[in-house]
Amino acid sequence: MGYPLVRPRRLRRTPALRRLVAETSVEPSQLVLPAFVREGISDPVPVSSMPGVVQHSREALRKVAAEAAEAGLGGIMLFGVPAHKDATGSAALDPDGILNVAIADVVAEVGDALPVMADLCLDEFTDHGHCGLLAADGSVDNDATLEVYAEMALAQAAAASTMAYSPETL
Repeated sequence: MGYPLVRPRRLRRTPALRRLVAETSVEPSQLVLPAFVREGISDPVPVSSMPGVVQHSREALRKVAAEAAEAGLGGIMLFGVPAHKDATGSAALDPDGILNVAIADVVAEVGDALPVMADLCLDEFTDHGHCGLLAADGSVDNDATLEVYAEMALAQAAAASTMAYSPETL
């Protein structure tokens, strides 16, 4: 006898039964859309290392955010790409910097229909590409970085971000 005597497929027989007994489900409301906004562009720019992903202009970002809200997504996570970078990531603190104005743009576009989150990291804002400020010896100065992160979070809150996220804080 090469076949099992019992084939417990009765709970998979119909879509309604499968929904009832599913252990895991993924709903749009559980998903967060990552969105990059780049200063100084008028058309979306593809991100070569991430096929299908683009850096948006502010106008394109507003449209994407409205579509995300209409689709019932759980939120949108904004990542800013400034035109000018420096050693301290000062554009991240600037109320008129790309990330902070993009937060305000998206909140104005979608209101409370979509939580607007923002990246709390300095890598895109520093000319050296590190997530933190560098000490004289080239190491990351964690204490100085945390002070800037606090200022960055306040700038994002002033722009009306629902929450800030940094992988370094996990």
